[in-house]
Amino acid sequence: MKVWDLTQLRRFLTRVETNRLGPIWLLMATTGMRRGEVLGLRWADVDLDGGRISVVQTHVLVDRLVIVSEPKTAKGRRSIALDPTTVSALRQYRRLQREERLRYGELWTDTGLVATREDGTAINPRLFSAWFTQHARAADLPLIRLHDLRHSYATAALSAGIPAKVVSERLGHANIAITLDTYSHVLPNMQEQAAEQVAQLILGS
Repeated sequence: MKVWDLTQLRRFLTRVETNRLGPIWLLMATTGMRRGEVLGLRWADVDLDGGRISVVQTHVLVDRLVIVSEPKTAKGRRSIALDPTTVSALRQYRRLQREERLRYGELWTDTGLVATREDGTAINPRLFSAWFTQHARAADLPLIRLHDLRHSYATAALSAGIPAKVVSERLGHANIAITLDTYSHVLPNMQEQAAEQVAQLILGS
């Protein structure tokens, strides 16, 4: 797995900040959601006042057709808390989408989705990944897969000391063992941090 560090993540987000889908890229970077989960997210599943979203469906490619599906596991169907910056960005994006709806008039397609094209239609997952690659190249960043943005989020969260159980729940893993196994490369550093922190508590230094 290849991941971006925090500096690279910030560079990417700076690059897409003024992009129409900037809030969607921010949502992926701050939640670790899968591509299909983001593209399948509906406004009905978003509570901006409460700062939470519910993952209840995904958009996946099957033989070049976009299929609406349920999350892969029961844990995949989950509620995710959002940070204030991401909530603010989504509010701005919703206003933009409403303006586009008025501009397109009868040509607007009401899918109810959060991430859409300007005419309201769903975004093809393969095209979404291609856009990600274009932005990464434009920002002069190491090329990673769109799915590795999810890995970058998880690595950053674990490195910051967020409990593995919380990270596992936010990612929608079936169990914490998957999280610990997938991101085992982060654990040695966490062990060192824990040793230092606990020693400081005990020794008072």
